[in-house]
Amino acid sequence: MADAALAAAPILAVLALMLAAGWSAAQAGAAGLAIALTIALVRLGFGAGQPLQPLLGVAAEAGFITATILWILWPALALHHLQQHTGGLASLRAALARLSTRPILQVLLIGWCMALFLEGAAGFGTPVALVAPLLVGLGVPPPQAVVLALLGHAAGVGFGALGTPVAAQSALTGLSGDAIAWRTALLNAAIAGLLMLFFVRTFRATQPAAPAAAVDAQPMPAGRWAAFAVLAFVLPAVAIAGGLGAELPTLGGALLGGLIFAWAARRASRTAADGEAATPSALPLWRALSPYLVLVLLVLATRVVPTLSDALREVVLQWRLWDHFDGRMQPLLHPGTLLLAALSSGALLQTRSLRAVGPALSASARRLLPVALALFAMLCLSRLMLHAGMIATLQTAAVDGIGRAWPLLAPAVGALGSFVTGSATASNVLFTSLQVQTAQALGLSTAWMAAGQGVGAAIGNIVCPHNVVAGAATVGLAGREGEILRQTLLPCLAVLVLAGVLLAVILHQTP
Repeated sequence: MADAALAAAPILAVLALMLAAGWSAAQAGAAGLAIALTIALVRLGFGAGQPLQPLLGVAAEAGFITATILWILWPALALHHLQQHTGGLASLRAALARLSTRPILQVLLIGWCMALFLEGAAGFGTPVALVAPLLVGLGVPPPQAVVLALLGHAAGVGFGALGTPVAAQSALTGLSGDAIAWRTALLNAAIAGLLMLFFVRTFRATQPAAPAAAVDAQPMPAGRWAAFAVLAFVLPAVAIAGGLGAELPTLGGALLGGLIFAWAARRASRTAADGEAATPSALPLWRALSPYLVLVLLVLATRVVPTLSDALREVVLQWRLWDHFDGRMQPLLHPGTLLLAALSSGALLQTRSLRAVGPALSASARRLLPVALALFAMLCLSRLMLHAGMIATLQTAAVDGIGRAWPLLAPAVGALGSFVTGSATASNVLFTSLQVQTAQALGLSTAWMAAGQGVGAAIGNIVCPHNVVAGAATVGLAGREGEILRQTLLPCLAVLVLAGVLLAVILHQTP
């Protein structure tokens, strides 16, 4: 237990410094890294007396992953800058006002429907980076905009980037991807309502108090619209997971659900006379939407068209050091490359020139230095804990000490993996084998345990430091990540408890 307590110390220190002391992610990450480094070198003998190579390997991995994340954030920030410069954001706000003037409907369309669609199509932090600035454009305060983006996309992370997390689980365990998919979808559906509860709670905290009479006069209360948005997503998502497998539940569910929700919002606006339509902006709506439409088309083409996808997958950037440290990226399939293409296309369609791209990229680059430091510090910590065996120590202690109650904490293990690695897919790679082996030892369903791991990994994205850092960067809150984490920690814990209880009930009743 002493080793487990030491292994947990860096993570606990980071949380305490960010939540209680208000430190930035860069400061807390550096402090956690110093603690982890001391434990690794002094107690665990990391590097066996020659720590230079492993420390350089950890730094190389952290630097490489930092670069891959910045490659998403840079064009995403530039796209937001371009939309502000060309009037695209004003046009989108006007279009949303014509759809409905009720803020809750506009926020649900962007923060829930659009975030889920982007997660299903691209993943890897793209929804938070794109959605948070759009929510700020709707009048949501920046901290709450990031929180809403984090909560809004979490219900779809289990099948993000066309089912990548489930594909990783199937490859590792030999379990059928279809068997994992429908179970994951059912657990996701069960927790989506609680995620939405916190979503609405966060939104309401940003709104001025309205007279009771005005609330009663609304044709459909905000809570019912929120429940409708949840059902519009989870019902098709579960059906798709059961019928088609793991690739399309989030993407297809978000697309169908978003269209249904938009139709219902528009119909309610017409029948209930929500208010006068906003004056259209000078930029036509199709031009305002053009960067996002191009992004969606590129994502679908590079994922769904087999010949194109296979050709692009052959271009790989990878490296390996000392047989223990490596990095790999497919640059032509990377969301950042697609975002850069969408940015360029948007500039051409909106201004008929590429000259606007340079200033947008320059403005976004100036905002990324503190973000890069925060990401590098957190990723150095996570890679050090992984290579020094701290994560293995934590999981061994959990298995030995919990026994048959393991399903209650299985989702939390998945969330820990996302917190440490910054990715639901990486968490599944790290912990799925452990989860399945534990299920076998306890005589429980391995497919359900894998689903619990996947759902927990998805929930962990709510507090994943690199997601929080990325979201804060896009709305000008670099250095204030603790403010966001304080608002996402309780939802994360509450949803993990629900997921654990549901998984335990299912596993102990399933032969």
